[in-house]
Amino acid sequence: MFYSLFTYFSDVLGARLFTYISFRAILAGVIGLLVSIIFGNWFINYMKRHNISETQRDEKTDPFNVGKKGVPTMGGLIVIAAILIPCLLLGKLSNVYMILMLVTTLLMGALGFADDYIKTFKKNKEGMNGWIKIAGQVALGLIVGLTLRFSPSVTMNEVVTHKIENNIEVFEKTPQIKSTQTTIPFVKHHNFNYADLFSWTGENNKYRCGWIFFVLLTIFVVAAVSNGANLNDGMDGMCAGNSAIIGVALLALAYASGSVVWAEYFDVMYIPGSEELVVFLAAFVGALVGYLWFNGFPAQVFLGDTGSLTVGGIIGVCAMVIHKELMIPVLCGIFLMESVSVILQTQVYKYYKKRGRHVRVWKRAPLHDHFRTSVDQVLKNDPTCSILLKGSKNLHHETKIVLRFCIVTLILAAITILTLKIR
Repeated sequence: MFYSLFTYFSDVLGARLFTYISFRAILAGVIGLLVSIIFGNWFINYMKRHNISETQRDEKTDPFNVGKKGVPTMGGLIVIAAILIPCLLLGKLSNVYMILMLVTTLLMGALGFADDYIKTFKKNKEGMNGWIKIAGQVALGLIVGLTLRFSPSVTMNEVVTHKIENNIEVFEKTPQIKSTQTTIPFVKHHNFNYADLFSWTGENNKYRCGWIFFVLLTIFVVAAVSNGANLNDGMDGMCAGNSAIIGVALLALAYASGSVVWAEYFDVMYIPGSEELVVFLAAFVGALVGYLWFNGFPAQVFLGDTGSLTVGGIIGVCAMVIHKELMIPVLCGIFLMESVSVILQTQVYKYYKKRGRHVRVWKRAPLHDHFRTSVDQVLKNDPTCSILLKGSKNLHHETKIVLRFCIVTLILAAITILTLKIR
């Protein structure tokens, strides 16, 4: 809104500031943080007055007897509001990438809210049917993938170079094209075209197949990252802290992709218009940091699926938009570990159960719960159970687990950004 307003009144003193991405991004981050704190305080008090709280968590599940029953949930609404308000005020709302991110926020927020509503108001601990969640994630993946395929506003320049002519720096770009190219980390001249995977289908068909593959990959990335964030949301400050760090890394990658200067310097593809993602991601990080004001231990509010699915969806879509999806396993390594831990636990348990044995890989899954669960707790509920990876006998308080997981994410985020130069 302000972007269009001040662009129209460009002659007014100070109005041109709103044409600078850096100014709008910083302002969006500050507004997002303030909205998160102010609205968060009102939201928590409202939820407490109406006795709308978490019904599943209990001190009996924690070895340190940390009582969490009665803490308000659906805190993701705080994050969503703190993202939307600065983006609507400062974002270029005609930009296709901004539109995609706002649609992602609203769609995943609605999906998560429906799940939380069933759990909280219907007292159904299972929540929404898992297949409905998957359907929602698939729908978002299709919307994003097909928009990137067919929107005339979505293009990219594979290579940007510059030279000096008459003491003037001139940037030269390859033609703007629609492409299924992506960035391969740690590899020089690191663009790879998915269409090349289908060269065997012939010159005319390989691009069609490449785009089909790209859309399917978008669906997979959106579902995988949103579910990974959902699994990571099990301790105070865990999901919000990790996601804020990931958001900063994505902001840096988006800034490089949306700037001719930095795209040439880092030798990455230039994506016209993607600089608007910097404003969105700044609001995203500000919203999460503000939310941590209340979600740090001991939590006054929980994200719920409203927040965790939204946060994961935003990260996945943003990575696809700037063609950095192959960096997701590194950048979102914590989410990947959490997902893999649950898959391994489930599959191993099912495999041995058919053979009359109870076997677990970890004491508990997702992985973060493994570090605060004792062997005695597991055996108390299942005396015949065997645990393959018992780990240390020393249990850790969740504050230490959260801090260490965030440190790991910080390291992975640094490595992801360094991949721009290490190749």
